[in-house]
Amino acid sequence: MTDATLSTTADAAPARRVDRRLVIVVRADPVICGHSGEARNLAEAALDRGFDEVRIVTWPIDRLQAAGLPLKPLDRVLPYREGVVVERPGPVGDYKVPDGRWVAGLIGRLVELFTDGVPTVALSLYLSPHATAVADAVHVARRTGLPVDVTTVAEAVGSDVTNVVRACVEADQFGAAAHVLASYLEHDVCLAVSEYTRDLIITEAEALDAKHGTTFAAQCRERVRISYPAVDVAQYLARDDAATDAVLGARGLDRDGYVLYLSRLAAAKGVDDLIDGYAASGAPTTHRLVIAGNGPEAAQLRAHAAASPVADRVLFLDDVSDDEKPHLMAGAAAYVLPSKPRPEFVETFGIALVEKMLSGGGPVITTDTGGIPEAVGDTAIIVPVDDPAAIAAALDRALGVAGAEREEWADAAREFALQFDRAVVLDKILEAVDAVVPARG
Repeated sequence: MTDATLSTTADAAPARRVDRRLVIVVRADPVICGHSGEARNLAEAALDRGFDEVRIVTWPIDRLQAAGLPLKPLDRVLPYREGVVVERPGPVGDYKVPDGRWVAGLIGRLVELFTDGVPTVALSLYLSPHATAVADAVHVARRTGLPVDVTTVAEAVGSDVTNVVRACVEADQFGAAAHVLASYLEHDVCLAVSEYTRDLIITEAEALDAKHGTTFAAQCRERVRISYPAVDVAQYLARDDAATDAVLGARGLDRDGYVLYLSRLAAAKGVDDLIDGYAASGAPTTHRLVIAGNGPEAAQLRAHAAASPVADRVLFLDDVSDDEKPHLMAGAAAYVLPSKPRPEFVETFGIALVEKMLSGGGPVITTDTGGIPEAVGDTAIIVPVDDPAAIAAALDRALGVAGAEREEWADAAREFALQFDRAVVLDKILEAVDAVVPARG
């Protein structure tokens, strides 16, 4: 990993001419989050679509660490492709401005980028605080009197709605909820990562409208369109079998000799149900359970597995790198993501499921939760939430799939997942941008 990957300051202004820029505002690597990976994918796809400059504006590493977010080991983060500049603006002000300093730094840097005359598309992933920071930066930039040519795109990923808007509606914090929704709707293009997420936004806006007489729901219904997360399809399709065997060998694993979970270790992911379902199935006699990832429930889940009758068959991995991921997925006899809705989080899409479907290997087992059906179509084994017995039955079924049937299953899953290729997703976003530019002008 190069120093540029985790850069904390802006690089010097490029000497070459810049005619088209993409700025992405997001919680970027090393955060363990599908939308962190999506930002990387959109940034790299933009280089292939003629953008002269691509910048990811994100948070200093120490702030990500202090927030308690699950992070990849810093020495395992892949470098960004040449041409993608990562900026991590520092705080503005001193300790007397306790929490707003880093947001101020973020907004300040965006103002600088928006006022240098370069035609810019600014894309924010997560409404709070990224979309609100972009909206504020645009307001400031236009008030400077300097040339501003910015088209803004806000993508709601879902958890920003459940964590902020829904919580504010329930707590009767009208102003905070209105701030998020108003900032979202100020963008030229409003996106949601799934139909489920779009419906969720409208539902929460309706609740706010009903209580306070606002009109957010109608605006959201009219303007929010679907943009599924962008995945680097080539990373998974170009996988080399010999490399897969080497990765598995280094981990002490055999191809088709394990069941895999690879995602954040959080309560809403249902890993406790997976451990119990695995223990109740026939899988432990033939297959290990590999739980790869990190997160707030890591210690509890390790303790849960240690207390189970199959403790010696469960392997935890907390240092999986991005380049290992396709190989671990391809080598698994089954991949299980038993997500369940929780007040703090609902799976609004399921990027890891798409990555597994592209990688090949055994079937996917998951739940009909949130946006997951949109990610897997009819290519997965669906189990009820909070049902270890159903997971056990699904494991026994999945591990019994072999030969031509397994190949047909894998082919269908891969074909369905191709629609989420990052170039396809970015092209649709840019079509939406092009459609609003004349109206803005």
